[in-house]
Amino acid sequence: MMLAFAPVALAALAILACTALTLASIVAVFRATSTRRGGAPRRAPTSPPVTILKPLCGADDDLEANLATFFELDYPDFELVFGVEGDADPAIAVVRGLRARYPDVRARLVIHDGKRGLNPKVSNLRAILEAGTHDVVLISDSNIAVGRGELRAMVDTLEGDPETGLVTSLFAGVGEATLGATLENLHLVGAVAGSVAATGVMSPNAVCVGKSMLFRRSVLDGLGGLGAVANVLAEDYVIGCMFAAAGYRVRLSPSVIDNTCKSTTVRRFLARHRRWALIRSRVAPLLYPFEWLANPMAVALVAAALGVAGPLAVTWGLALTLVRDALQWVRLRGRRGLAMALPLGPLKELAMIAVWASAPFVRRVSWRGKSFRVSTGTRLYAEAPVEEPAVLRCE
Repeated sequence: MMLAFAPVALAALAILACTALTLASIVAVFRATSTRRGGAPRRAPTSPPVTILKPLCGADDDLEANLATFFELDYPDFELVFGVEGDADPAIAVVRGLRARYPDVRARLVIHDGKRGLNPKVSNLRAILEAGTHDVVLISDSNIAVGRGELRAMVDTLEGDPETGLVTSLFAGVGEATLGATLENLHLVGAVAGSVAATGVMSPNAVCVGKSMLFRRSVLDGLGGLGAVANVLAEDYVIGCMFAAAGYRVRLSPSVIDNTCKSTTVRRFLARHRRWALIRSRVAPLLYPFEWLANPMAVALVAAALGVAGPLAVTWGLALTLVRDALQWVRLRGRRGLAMALPLGPLKELAMIAVWASAPFVRRVSWRGKSFRVSTGTRLYAEAPVEEPAVLRCE
């Protein structure tokens, strides 16, 4: 009888653990965004000039509109530095058009040939960093849109506490126009936002998200600089660890940024999150096997297999998934689009089971048209020797 009871007890423990983790993530999202969206913490006594680095590759969804939000920032002194690899990149025309539209904003465009690391993004950043002139640096992805007060909020977070070395941001997926994009944005405001917020609220250091990172260049250079992460896939995570290991705090900005995903496919959605899962399996191999406990649908299936009544377990999993995704969607981006996206939540969680199970066995990744072998700690290895880099020109 004890043996028959044991599987049901394990299922009950899994359900309790998943419920606690999910509720904690919801609370963390609400606490992390307790300051009104677009607001800022207490104003820091100084407003240091900021260099904003924008690595570009191709014409992402709504690229011009996203980049325009950075030209319109409400901050006294900042400059924009854009970087592209090669003369044929369509982002070049977009940047030139924006520079003409906003002639009073200092903006440079660096065209280079890459080859400064196996990580394409870091290679781009290393090529354009030298064109910046300020010590405080913001790295921001090309598909990010911000409110006018976002830079102020991040700088105040950095300058308001001498122990803070790096500021990162919660992000909400927006703009969905396809099934794949809807799945992507729902997952970003649900499981992804919850896990990021939890690290920022419930631990000394938030996990560093590369979509938005503000820091002092002098500090990063003292820790090894961008060269230290040129050949790793999880460059943002490692940079966060570098700051934390040196005694600095990694903190979340109080405001939320928009991550535009409009037209991706289901296949690309799954591939992106398999790559992200691969990263987690390499940087936290002891924790990764327990990730399924944060997936209500995975726990529901396991509970049903262990003897909990199937309809009861599935109903619990559906309810918890829908509550988490609905509350965090509304909190991070408002009600628009929720009715169409929310029914997809349970199907998305089921797909994530397959992604989670397969990621540890992946040995190669394709990213921005390039393929790499991935080893321990997300170390990248090239299939062929890398040539010496060169800057083609700086406009």
